[in-house]
Amino acid sequence: MPPLEIWTAELVHPGDRARPDYGLLTDGRSVLGWGPLEDLRRDHPSARLRRLGAYLGVPAVNAHVHLDLGTGPVFRGPFMDFVFEAVFPLSEARGLDLARKAGRAAAQPALGDIVAKDPRTLEWWLGGAPFAGVAYWEVLGIGDRAFEDRILAETRALVRRYRRYERPGGPRLGLSPHAPYSLTPRLMREVVALAREEGLPLQIHAAESPDEAAYFRDRSGAIAAFHRQKGVPDDLHPVGLSPIEYLAELGVLEARPVLVHGVQVDEADVRILAEHGVRVVSCPRSNVNLEAGLPPYALYRKHGVALALGTDSALSGGSLDVRDEVRFLLERGEPAALVFDAAVRHGRAVLGLRLEPIEAGAPLQQVEFW
Repeated sequence: MPPLEIWTAELVHPGDRARPDYGLLTDGRSVLGWGPLEDLRRDHPSARLRRLGAYLGVPAVNAHVHLDLGTGPVFRGPFMDFVFEAVFPLSEARGLDLARKAGRAAAQPALGDIVAKDPRTLEWWLGGAPFAGVAYWEVLGIGDRAFEDRILAETRALVRRYRRYERPGGPRLGLSPHAPYSLTPRLMREVVALAREEGLPLQIHAAESPDEAAYFRDRSGAIAAFHRQKGVPDDLHPVGLSPIEYLAELGVLEARPVLVHGVQVDEADVRILAEHGVRVVSCPRSNVNLEAGLPPYALYRKHGVALALGTDSALSGGSLDVRDEVRFLLERGEPAALVFDAAVRHGRAVLGLRLEPIEAGAPLQQVEFW
C-alpha cells in the first residue's frame, strides 16, 4: 500500500468554503478525505505532512478575460491611452487566431471570455475549445436609429446561429453590451432585453476608469473628448449620474448582469448593486496598470456584493492567470479567505458553473495547489 500523506496549505478549499488549519489525506494517487488538520494528524500519525503554500483545493476560475486581444506585451498608462495605443492597433488582427494563441496561455479551465469582431471565435469556443464557462459576444456602437436596428438584427441573428453550437454541459453563449458610454441608451436596453428573452448571461464593463466617471458626471475627461471628436451628441447620455446610477435608471440592473471592474463607485452605487443582487468581477492588476486604482473592496464586503476575479486582457493585466490576481491582492493585505472565495466560489457563480466538491475517491489531478 502506498504511504499516506496529509497535504495542507494556508487555506484549503475542498468545495464548500476556504478554511485554515484544514487538510487532505492522499495516497499519492487520489483523494482519501478532507478534514481538520489536527484530526487528520491524530487519526493518521504515520502519514507524512506536506505544507504546499498558499492554497489547496478546487481550481480557481478566470471570470473575465479578452482572449482575442492576444498575449501582450503589457501596457501601463491611462485607460484611453490603452484604447488608442494597444486596442485600436489590433482591430484588424483581433479574432480567432489571437484567441487561440491566448487560450494556450490561459491557466484556468473555466473562463468568462469577451469575444469581439470575429464570430468564428464563438464557433471555436462553443464547438470544442478546451474551456468551461461563457463566451460573451461584445456589442457596442453609437449611431442613429437605423444603426441601432441593424446592430440589433445582426445580434439576434448571431444568437440564433451560435446557440446551435452549445453542447450539454459545455460552454455557453452570452452577450456583453460593452459599457455604459459605448452604446446608445436604446441599444443598451435592447441588447439586455434580448439576453433576458433568450436566457443568456450578461457581462458589462462599468465604472472602470476616472474618465468614465467624468463623462457621466460633467462631460469632462478623455472619453468625453473622444465622443465629441466622433460627433456624438453631448446629450446622448444623461449628465450628473454615476455609471451605476445610469444603468439602474435604464432598467439594466433588473436583469442582474455581471458588472466588470466597478472601481469608480461610492457607497450609494454599491447599495444599488446590492439591492439588485448584481455581482462584480474585479480585475485589480489591469485597473492599477491603467491608472484606475483599486475597487473599494471594503464597501463591497460591507454591503454583501459578491466579487469574482478576472485577468482582463494580457495587454492590461500582464498574464492570463487569475492566481496572479490573488497574489496581487494578498500582497496588499486583502483578507485571504475572501480573496480565495472570489477566485473559486464567486467566479463559478458568475459563470453559471456549479461548485463541485472534491470528494473522496477523486483523482489527485483535480486538486489545485500553489
